[in-house]
Amino acid sequence: MNQLIELYKGRFAVEPELCIPLTGGSASNRKYFRLSGGGKSCIGVIGTDARENEAFLTIAGHFRAKGINVPEIYAVSQDRMAYIQEDLGDVVLFDMLMQARKTGEGLEIIESMLSRTMAVLPKIQFEGAEGLDFSICYPQPSFDRRMVMFDLNYFKYCFLKPSGLEFDEVALQDDFEKLADELLSYDTDTFLYRDFNARNVMIKDGEPYFVDFQGGRRGPVFYDVASFAWQARAKFTDSQKEMMLKAYLDAYTAYSSLNEQEFRNALRLFVLFRLLQVLGAYGFRGWVEHKANFVTSIPAAIEELKAWLADTSDRYPYLMETLRRLVALPGFKDKLPDEGVLEVKVYSFSFRKGVPYDPSGNGGGYVFDCRAIHNPGRYEPYKKLTGRDEPVIKFLEDDGEVFGFLEHAYGVVDPHVETYMKRGFSSLMVSFGCTGGQHRSVYCAEHMAHHLAQKYPGLRIRLIHREQGLVSLM
Repeated sequence: MNQLIELYKGRFAVEPELCIPLTGGSASNRKYFRLSGGGKSCIGVIGTDARENEAFLTIAGHFRAKGINVPEIYAVSQDRMAYIQEDLGDVVLFDMLMQARKTGEGLEIIESMLSRTMAVLPKIQFEGAEGLDFSICYPQPSFDRRMVMFDLNYFKYCFLKPSGLEFDEVALQDDFEKLADELLSYDTDTFLYRDFNARNVMIKDGEPYFVDFQGGRRGPVFYDVASFAWQARAKFTDSQKEMMLKAYLDAYTAYSSLNEQEFRNALRLFVLFRLLQVLGAYGFRGWVEHKANFVTSIPAAIEELKAWLADTSDRYPYLMETLRRLVALPGFKDKLPDEGVLEVKVYSFSFRKGVPYDPSGNGGGYVFDCRAIHNPGRYEPYKKLTGRDEPVIKFLEDDGEVFGFLEHAYGVVDPHVETYMKRGFSSLMVSFGCTGGQHRSVYCAEHMAHHLAQKYPGLRIRLIHREQGLVSLM
């Protein structure tokens, strides 16, 4: 923080009066602050990796020289771990879209801005690549086989395996290799933004500005088109996707000749690849790092994948068959909670890994400690089982301690639920923790979720066994 204050003073010759942390749902570990004082304002950034910072700073300077709307860098610390940049305000294109949908007003204006944003993308890709030293790109300079296989395995290990779906890993790897061959067959002499989506577009003075491009590298143009138009949480309609694609293709012809059908065929392949990468990220950030806002993003991405699978040939037969089974899993069938409906998130977790994060920002709810209940995990026959398995259930119920524990928990939670429903609240958390998050807490979370579902049919219940990476909706 002191570094940011010194950079501010050096740039504006005044002491900042305010230094406010900025929060959001980003997957990044960077910390952002708004510093202001003396009529001046800027955004301060503290990074965690000097190479990543250097990539952002270099690309930002290069893009500004090309006339691309990105924030101006005002000053950088000597160790390159902190910097201050232009304050673009608080208007995010994604938030504008969500607000327009909620109110039903201004959607035409938003659609126009989406098209304008997509029309700028070819300039970023082609002109942004001209003269850029790709060796500074983080974590690697180009879209290559290593990157493709990393993202496919990211999906396999962080999403597919935790989903509990059984699959033949060798057969899946064969199709991954064929998919990688085809993805890498396209030209890569352009800039690949990597995280080009409506969350990374700020609107200032009626113009789109671009942020969070530090993961950019040399790569094919199709990836960014897929990333933007098929952004899962944006839930664009088919007509909106077509509108944005037309705006992109019209601008694209100024830089390269176009066979539109070949372009669309390639784009379709990259849409699949991007969706798999996104699901891998949601699995890792949500199920592994326990950031529940990523867990709640999973159903939207599954819906996009389901739509993609509805109109495709079996060019990768085992991968397609596996994905069809994946999107059919019961836990992925429901949508996000409706406005005005109380959603109760019921967690099981391990105290060793910390109490579950509350994505609603309310910071409320209940955490029940199950560690006083006789632990089946101490006995060899139960060590590899969970509180969902019949032998563990029988152990706990024969012992009997768990019944009194749950009755007390119901007595506390039920009145809370009734009050929240009457007052129109939308979120409540009820969490059960034990030593490993495997036996007692899982049993109690299962029973609390089923108890609430039976007693309060109007509730929306999301049951999350955090340590097993299992999510189900009731």
